[in-house]
Amino acid sequence: MSHQDSHDVIVIGAGASGLAAATALRAAGRDVVALEARDRIGGRLLSTPTSHPGRALDLGATWFWDGEERVQTLAARSGIATFEQHLAGDTMLQETTGIRRLTGNLIDAPSRRFTAGAQSIAAALAARMPTGILRLDTPVTAIHPSPGGLDVLTQVGTLHADHVILAVPPALALERIDFGDALPADLVRLAQTTPVWMGAVAKVVAHYPAAFWREDGLAGAAFSRTGPLQEIHDMSGPDGEPAALFDFAHARTVRRGFEQAVTAQLARLFGPAAASPGALHLQDWSAERWTAPSTVQHIADYSLFGHRLYQRPALGGRLHWASTETATDYAGHIEGALAAGERAARAVLAAPVGANDIALGVTAPSR
Repeated sequence: MSHQDSHDVIVIGAGASGLAAATALRAAGRDVVALEARDRIGGRLLSTPTSHPGRALDLGATWFWDGEERVQTLAARSGIATFEQHLAGDTMLQETTGIRRLTGNLIDAPSRRFTAGAQSIAAALAARMPTGILRLDTPVTAIHPSPGGLDVLTQVGTLHADHVILAVPPALALERIDFGDALPADLVRLAQTTPVWMGAVAKVVAHYPAAFWREDGLAGAAFSRTGPLQEIHDMSGPDGEPAALFDFAHARTVRRGFEQAVTAQLARLFGPAAASPGALHLQDWSAERWTAPSTVQHIADYSLFGHRLYQRPALGGRLHWASTETATDYAGHIEGALAAGERAARAVLAAPVGANDIALGVTAPSR
């Protein structure tokens, strides 16, 4: 990689938003590369395979809902099988005074999931891209304005682009990437204080030989006011295979003895069979250096999602925001990530070629 490595657009991040942006730009004939710090694509779309062929368990984003047309269309066009979230059965409630069974599923709403896991959405987008577009293991260290565009610094060299799309959480971008003093102060403050979706949680998936709770008339849904798990859902695949429960916990509760506390809690809620999962997967998103900034536990103003400043390119109209946190609709969902990526791509395509930076700064449309 050298200073001659120049492109129309550089996308930073190969999660759903980055891949959607790169796909749209490629379709429009633009020269684009996507730089991903991890050794895999998908970002917060992360699925772990099981012994059931073609079926996986999600350690990151899981559901999509009616009305989320981008996700539905992408899945249909890519041949990705989906199925309805299991809803039937009662809910368990754990309080300091004890455990109660409540009639009906009081947690889950009608939704759909991906048979092969949500990461299959990222895989489908990446599969359409020519070799060389996606560059893994390539963290970006700095972005600086330069004549005619932006310089993007990595550990192995510098790239140049007319436009850059930041498809990573804003707070992460501000902590990991050196912008010098190029960004306006109000944008810096906004980005630093915008929460990272799922960034402060740990997700636990308990994989069992069978969905035994369904035989007891339970939905696999539970609330807890005592923890360590606060909210539990059935994560079994179609027809209950593979069988699994998944749970959210505050990442700050993940410490020595956490897994034993989890299985003990599951046993109290769902019976002795829940004490011995065949596998227990723990994904602490707060410990993911390419998802969560060091401040992730302390930023919680979700009203900043989709803020108007994210709808306008920065750095003379050349730097565009495109993570799910910046979406004006469905922020925090896969749909929001796809929408934000498409919005950023449209802004790049709408920018006048050869116009001066001041003109560029006022022409990018809102979604």
